[in-house]
Parts: sequence; C-alpha cells; structure tokens
Amino acid sequence: MSQHRSAASAMIVIVVAGVIAAAYFMGRSDERAGRSFALANPAQAAESPAISPVKARPRDSYFPNSEDLLPDEMRVIACGTGMPTARPSQAAACFLVELGNGDKFLFDIGTGSAERIAALQIPYNFLDKLFLGHLHTDHFGDLASLFVGGALMGRQKPLRVWGPSGEKPELGTKYAVERMREMVTWDLAGRRGLVDERGYHIEVEEFDYKAENKVVYKENGVTIRHWPAIHSLDGPVSFSLEWNGLKFVFGSDTYPNKWFVKYAKNADLAIHECFIAVPSLIEKFKFTPQTALAVGTQVHTPPEGFGKVMSLIKPRMAVAYHFFKDFDTTASINDRIRSTYDGPLSLAQDFMVWNVTKDEIRVRMAVVSEEVWPPPASEKPMPPDPSRRIPFSKEIAGGKLDVLEVLQPIYDEINEKYGTNEKPD
Repeated sequence: MSQHRSAASAMIVIVVAGVIAAAYFMGRSDERAGRSFALANPAQAAESPAISPVKARPRDSYFPNSEDLLPDEMRVIACGTGMPTARPSQAAACFLVELGNGDKFLFDIGTGSAERIAALQIPYNFLDKLFLGHLHTDHFGDLASLFVGGALMGRQKPLRVWGPSGEKPELGTKYAVERMREMVTWDLAGRRGLVDERGYHIEVEEFDYKAENKVVYKENGVTIRHWPAIHSLDGPVSFSLEWNGLKFVFGSDTYPNKWFVKYAKNADLAIHECFIAVPSLIEKFKFTPQTALAVGTQVHTPPEGFGKVMSLIKPRMAVAYHFFKDFDTTASINDRIRSTYDGPLSLAQDFMVWNVTKDEIRVRMAVVSEEVWPPPASEKPMPPDPSRRIPFSKEIAGGKLDVLEVLQPIYDEINEKYGTNEKPD
C-alpha cells in the first residue's frame, strides 16, 4: 500500500511541476510579446490566461486587412521577388506601396504577381496606378491579368500606366501597352454588354527615359520621380516615391549606375536588384561560365555590386530582390552582399512586408489565404447594357440546346430576390 501511495505522490509532484513549468515558459513567451501573466498558486494554473489566452497579442506576421495604416505610415509589400523564370514560390518583380493617406501604387507587374496582389484582398479601384521600370516580361508580364482581371474583380475606372520611352517608338511603353490591348481584343469583345465596362480601359503616360530625376507624378502630396537605369537596352528607369517625409526607391533592373547613387540617397527603403550569384547560375541554371558572367555581372547587378551601391547611398533599409531564395543559395548571396555592405538589409521574398515610419521600419511576412474571392467593390457596380453585346453568328446560335426549363427557375429566383426583371435569351 505504501508503495502505491509513494508512486501516486510522485506522480502528483511530476504533474504539478509540469504545470508550473508550462505556465512559466508560456508566461515568458507572453512577456516577450508585451504581456505577462502571474500565477497565484499551482492550483490556479488550469484557469490561468497564460495557459489559454483569450485576448489578442501583438502579431509577428501581417494579416491583410487586419491592421490600420497610420496617417504617417508607409507599408510596402513584395508581390514578386523572383527571377525571369517562373516558379510557384516566387512571382516575378512587383512591389506594392500603400500610404497612410489612402493612396496605393504598384511598381512593376511581373509574371505571376497578379495572383499575389489578389491574395491581399484590396479593392481594385485602389489598384489603378502602375509604374513600369522596363518592358521585360518578368517586370510587366501580368499587365493583361491586372487590366482585365482587375476590372472583372471590381476596378470601375481605367488602369493608369506610367513607363519609359525607348530608343525607337516600338521599344517604348506606349507601343507595348497598346499591343497588349490589341492582344485581348477578343477577351474584351466577349464581355461587352455583360459586365460593368468602366474598368476595361487603360491610359498610358510615356516619359523620356533619359530624363534625370524628373517628376512624373504629383498628386495628393505624393511625388514620384524617375532617372535612367542600365539594363539590356536603352529605356529602363528607376523610381523614387516621396510622401510625408518618407522616401521609397525602386530600382527595377539595373547595372550599378551613377544616377541611382545620386538620386536614391536619403531613402528610407531602397529596393535594388541583386541577381543570384554567378556560381549558382552555372550550377543551378546550367549556364556556361561565359553566359553566367555576362548575365550575372553585366546585364544584372551581382550581390557584391548590390552591396557596393547600398554602401554608397546608406538607406535606412536596403532590400535585395531578383534571386531565388533557397536554402542553398541565400547564405551565399548574404555573404557576398556583406563583403561590401554592413548596413540594415532585407533579403526579399514574396509577401514580405515593411511598415515604415520616421521612427522605425518593421519587417514581417504576410499570411494570406489561397482561396480568396474578389474583395468588395469600393463603388456600386453598374448593370450592363445588353444593347452592346456582340451576337453569335446564325451557325453558332443554332447550336444552342434548349434548356429553358432549367434556366427559367434560376431567373425567377434572382428576379424575386433582387427585384429585377431579367429574361433568358
């Protein structure tokens, strides 16, 4: 009997000790998050909020649409940070800038980035301003998706696009956007008379790529400037956005150049390409040494070059992007950057978030859902004008199956619920 009592007593001691230890460590964890919970005695441990907190704690991640943006705050979200070849974990170049005055701006719209933008659940009426650094598809390949998809998901105004000219008209932004618009001719014609058509328009403002630090946008207290970049051909540019004493700089793609060093100084957040290291181009992409050196050091900026540029402009936070951020490539990129730069640094990946104020720069990752639906429109949609529909030919219309008996109940249901008087064709 005494042995059983001893064993039971030992078990009680172990359980109590475990509860106290768990409460201690959870209390320490909450204390690090800005909250601590004291235990009066072990008997109260099971009821302590340290065991099962019911109130929100400060988050280490960003959940879209769950936080206010302060009137003096800037939030930047990476919607694409990868390389020219597409892959699921990283879209191509795209960065979203959100300001405390309500303004939002997109810089580049590379392949795959429209999906990242959708995940943020921002009403598309506020995503109508796009600035293109150059015309490689990994920097504007999702333009059609933003144009058509954005209108379908609630943008009820034209998409506005700013981009550089080229050495010849056919190498400029206006030519590219107009041909993109022609490419989706069938798509837009098939939507006439079926949807709210206000968003299916695009406006282009092409500017001189050779101009230095020229103002290209100035509205609502926001000033955006551009200057030349060096990449592939004449035409690429870099941008700065200044608002409320804060400065955001986006290099797009560029070889290290004197204009960036001159005009990117005093940046709070400076984003500049940092291509994957040359050895990785040979080992991972199977480039020849000659191609790897040409692409990795002459067409793009290598990590060592990125560090050199940042050591000259000294931003509050340097952001490196345009590489595949993998377990076996990131360390090398970091080490190579650190050989020439020792300041604040972010190695960007998709859904990385920077909250910028005059006092601090907070860096986190966004947590998003993959099953998103279009966010609520910021304005009431307009019903379509059926008279604008393009009819089927007699041959195609004649192939319709008579399913009126199953369609009519659907129309009856909707007409009754919403007070409409629609009829099937």
